[in-house]
Parts: sequence; structure tokens; C-alpha cells
Amino acid sequence: MTQIRPAAVAGTFYPGSADELSAMVRRLLDDVGETDGPIPKAVIAPHAGYVYSGPVAARAYARLKPLRGKIKRVVLLGPCHRVPVQGIALSGAESFATPLGNVPIDQEACRAISGMRQVQIFDASHAEEHSLEVQLPFLQEALGPFQLVPLAVGSASPEDVAAVLERLWGGPETLIVVSTDLSHYLDYNTANRLDRETCRAIETFDYAKIGRDHACGRIPVSGLLDFAKRRDLSIETLDLRNSGDTAGPRDRVVGYGAWMLFDNTNQQEKPTNTEDASPQESPAYRHFARQTQAILEHHGETLLHTAAASIEFGLEYANPLPVDMSHYDAELQANGASFITLKKSGRLRGCIGSSQAYRPLITDTAENAFAAAFKDPRFEALQAHELDDLTLSISILSPSSPMAFEDEADLLSQIQPGQDGLILIEGKKRGLFLPVVWESLNKAEDFLAHLKSKAGLATNYWSDTLEVRRFITEQVSSNDLLDPSAIWRSRPLR
Repeated sequence: MTQIRPAAVAGTFYPGSADELSAMVRRLLDDVGETDGPIPKAVIAPHAGYVYSGPVAARAYARLKPLRGKIKRVVLLGPCHRVPVQGIALSGAESFATPLGNVPIDQEACRAISGMRQVQIFDASHAEEHSLEVQLPFLQEALGPFQLVPLAVGSASPEDVAAVLERLWGGPETLIVVSTDLSHYLDYNTANRLDRETCRAIETFDYAKIGRDHACGRIPVSGLLDFAKRRDLSIETLDLRNSGDTAGPRDRVVGYGAWMLFDNTNQQEKPTNTEDASPQESPAYRHFARQTQAILEHHGETLLHTAAASIEFGLEYANPLPVDMSHYDAELQANGASFITLKKSGRLRGCIGSSQAYRPLITDTAENAFAAAFKDPRFEALQAHELDDLTLSISILSPSSPMAFEDEADLLSQIQPGQDGLILIEGKKRGLFLPVVWESLNKAEDFLAHLKSKAGLATNYWSDTLEVRRFITEQVSSNDLLDPSAIWRSRPLR
């Protein structure tokens, strides 16, 4: 006899009627409108009643609609609200029911983790648990048929969760969904402050800063962030609100957020009908280019003035400019990776930056501008008199993606002169070239040879363990301004 875990919160957290539920979920998804961007590997979404958290959850699930029919398995993790469990609880059921139909359990995937010490079958934790159930109607509407791996996370460590995710990670057929709400029952302003802190911790993969009061699903979220950081995933915040913004009073609110994580390895696949398609034609890179071009169009001058001000501040105080985040737009508060390049009379005078986004773009710019001026080991610290005829450019880096190649000839054939930035890694040796380096090294062979040298390797070095990652950049320069020298006579634009 088939064992079905019946819907426990239909009619309370969401409509109990299939027609009403389908209409409500579709309306929430339609309200998001058309979405665009790279293919997500993981989603973090809230789990309250739909009238409260539904609009926030929909921001994530609307992005999954292009994956309908492509996602075959969803690994769904959420906290235990009713019956605690030691470790992580699987269900003994063969399917989970919602008014929209039954979702079958992926028994093979469950067997793959059932022998892990932190995993056990414990149906009591699933019987009345809403954190997993409320995600299912959204997934059913967005994805169509799929198999489920339901995991109720109890007293486990982030490392325990990460180990399970590693075993279930799979490829493009597998989606990871983590269910969590944020702060609970605080006043509106206090909740906003606390939830912004949590959002920043999630964006920077700094899960140690997510405390018990920050998110009820902090353990599965932390496990996802731990594993995602090791795999060099990128993350995007889609929404951050609370019940005071949606359907409730503002004296006691619950916070909600939606995030998506992207496995940049899978964004590099070539279109099936295009033999010579470049990585810049992939959805991930197109999305990055559009998004970054818009940021530089609106905020490029602000970034240039902030970088220049940080250098001027460093000349006076020997420290980078302190950045007051409240003075900057949300786009500059989001995490970004920048490289700052200084040139004196056309010759390189300093270049330092970040290879991946781990802090707010505006902060990254200020810190790297100071470092380029005073900490580049190839040059003496910048002097005040050198500001004359000193040009400053800012490159914003896309997430990097690993390149697959059989040998050096294969690698060279894939490198795109004038477009690719490369990161070369061999053990503890590491070198990075921005795409701007193609201006002086216009052949792939020379570019790679000099990159090896920068990493401390012989120019003819080769090894099967060599790792190469590629990225693209969008750039803004003080030379783009009507008066390039003006950046040295002002403070950051507000």
C-alpha cells in the first residue's frame, strides 16, 4: 500500500481547494512579471501563510518557470517547528500530498543518504511540519512533475547539512530549495534592521553571523552557504520584506527573504546548435553584462569618486576611506568584485582587486583603490604629487567559471582574446589577468605564458592538475569623464 504524507496545512497556510490554490499561486507568480537571468541551482524562500510570505516566495519561484520539465528532482530542506529531531529527518512516505496532487519521493536519492550518521527516517518531524509543505504548490506550478527529497533539519551542524547536499547536489536536473523565515515578532523597524544584517550575512556566505533570532531555518541555510562557498557559487538577493509590508500590522512582524544561488560551472554550457558559441553568449554572462552596464551607467562616476577619495584619504590617514553604507543606493550595497587599475603617464602604477564578490561593491571599490595605491608590492607607495596625470579605472568582474580542457592546445583554442579574463591556479600558486591585459598581449599563447609567470610558474609549465577559470569585466575609467582630473578634487558623490 502506498504511504502518502497528507497535506497538513492546506486550508490554513494556503487554500485547501485545488482550483483556489492554483489560481492563487499563478496570480502570485504572474504578479512578478517576466524574469530574466542565469539558471539557478538553489533557492532560499520563506514559508509563512501565502497572504504574508507568498509575494516574496513568488519572486524566487517565478525565476524557475523556464526550468519546467527540466528539473527532475528537488532537494527540499526546512527547519522543524513541531517535532524536533536529532540530525536530519527523512520521511518514510512514498509521496507528499497537496491539493494540486501527489509529489513522489525520490527513493534512490533517499537511499543514497540514508546511511549517513546525521540522517534518519523520522516521520513525526514531517507529519505536521509546514516549512516544507508550503513550498510544494509553488514548485508544482512552476516546474510541473518532479521527484522530492524532503529533509526536516533539526539539531545538526552546517557541516552535517553541507555533507548531505554534496551527496545530492547532482547536475542541472537537481534543484536545491531551503525554506526559512527571518526575524519573528519584532516591531517593523527593528525587524528591518535585523533582517538586513541577515541578508548581508547570506550575501557574503558568512553564516556564522546568522543567529537563532535571525532565521528559523538558519541551520539548513548555513549548510547551503557553507557548501555553496566551497563550490564558488554566486548569489542574488531577490526580495527582503516582512509581514508589515504584505498583509499584517507593524507592531509584531515576521521577516521574509528570497535568494537564488548560481552554479557558474553549469552556465558555461554551449548552445546545442552553436558550435563556436562564446561564453559571453551564455545567459549568465549576458545577465551580468546587462546588469553591470546599468550599474556603471548610473553609478560609475560615484564609484570613480569613491575610489579617488579613498586614495586621497589614504595619503592623509594611511587607511582606506570608511564607507557609510546608508549614503549609497542598493545596487552599490550589493556584493561586487572590483579591480582598481592606476596608470601614471600611461604606465601601470598599481593594480589590485577582488577575484570574487564577498562584500558590498562600494566598500570593495574603496578598499581596493587604497590597496592599488599603497599596497601593490610591485611599486612604492603612491605620493601626493603623483595625482597629476594619474588615471584610475574600475573593472567589475563577473563570477568566474572553470574551463574544461584536455591539454594546453585545447585550452588555448578556447581562450577568447580581447574578451576573457583568466585565473590560473596550481596548488598554492595563483595568477589573474584582467581582459585589459589583451591590449599588450594580444595572442593567447603570450597571454597564457605571462599568466603562468605571474603565478610563479615557468612559461612552458604544464600539469594535469592545472586549473583555469575565466570571467569577463565591465569597466569605467576617469578618462571617460569630461575632466578626468576632477576626481582628485572632490569627495564621493552622494
